[in-house]
Amino acid sequence: MKKFATAMLAACLAVTAGCANYEPPKAWEKGNLAKPEMTMGGDALEQRFEQHIYTSKENASGGYGVGGGGCGCN
Repeated sequence: MKKFATAMLAACLAVTAGCANYEPPKAWEKGNLAKPEMTMGGDALEQRFEQHIYTSKENASGGYGVGGGGCGCN
């Protein structure tokens, strides 16, 4: 059992040793990260479209400032 624990400790140390040399990205490497598509929210117009589809399919709406039924007419 002691050999297994030692082997597991060595494996954990080897895995975490790869994270020790972390460097933040350089300024020229951030080009793709600065795009609006990379944000957690994404495109605001696309979110609005998806919310419209969701409320139409669920036949309910509310909490987003608009009223309407399930047909998507409003």
